[in-house]
Amino acid sequence: MKQRRLLAACGLEGNRLQKDLVGPYFAALLINRNRTTIDLQNRQFCPHSANFLLRFFKSDRDCWPMLIYSLIPARGGSKAVPHKNIRPLRGKPLIAHSIEVSLKCPSIRRTFVSTDSEAIAGLARNAGAEVPFLRPAEFAQDDTRDLPVFRHFLEWLEQNRVPLPDAIFQFRPTSPLRSVSKIEEAVELLEKNPEADSVRGVTEPGQNPYKMWTIGADGFMRALLNVPGIPEPFNEPRQSLPKVYWQIGYLDLIRTRTILEKNSLTGTHILPLKIDSRDSIDIDDEFSFQLAEFLMERQGSVI
Repeated sequence: MKQRRLLAACGLEGNRLQKDLVGPYFAALLINRNRTTIDLQNRQFCPHSANFLLRFFKSDRDCWPMLIYSLIPARGGSKAVPHKNIRPLRGKPLIAHSIEVSLKCPSIRRTFVSTDSEAIAGLARNAGAEVPFLRPAEFAQDDTRDLPVFRHFLEWLEQNRVPLPDAIFQFRPTSPLRSVSKIEEAVELLEKNPEADSVRGVTEPGQNPYKMWTIGADGFMRALLNVPGIPEPFNEPRQSLPKVYWQIGYLDLIRTRTILEKNSLTGTHILPLKIDSRDSIDIDDEFSFQLAEFLMERQGSVI
């Protein structure tokens, strides 16, 4: 099973190479200056595969690299910003930005898109993603949660005898300001913490929830949250209150077992990946779309 995991992670599914056969040759790995191919005993490997192999043999020989896929969910329907997933942003469809950064990540073996739209599927394939199916309508409603979309994806993999990954990235198209370095940081976090169920992108919120209120049926306001030992947190300076973080759509990295065994996209042991607020934009209306375009023009290529 371990050998199969390594070969799958390296794009060598179906080969009968074993660890003891492959291992002795890695000292002789020759990386071309332009990093277009790897020559291993007259066999050619792309840098994407080589990154996994080099990473493995530089580490503990018993520590096999995780097999990681990314899944980009993209429904065809969008009310606030019509057709936003395929709307051009800096010269390319919005969804293409998520596909592009995923394809550049050495830790991500395969990049998939789950959509119910033929138009999105076509553009996603042109951008380099795999779109092996159209998502059934029952999983593409306005109120559809993410979990059934991921379970449907895993079921498709099993039915088509595609190796299940150890973990899956969720990249929402509406968060286009990602970087390869941050994505790789999430992988390292999960690898170093085997007890963790997932990694979630978070940022410092613009508003403090301890200064938020609800309005009761009687018309009076009540504090949303209480802080033990602080009778009126809403009257305290922000520095005196507990540090809080806001979950964002930048990325989620979920162990497959968390989805299958815990029926959850987070689990109970969630690691934070702190994201700069300038990169945490989530496009959900016309203003945020224009803001994303402005930020990308100011920052240049985030990747």
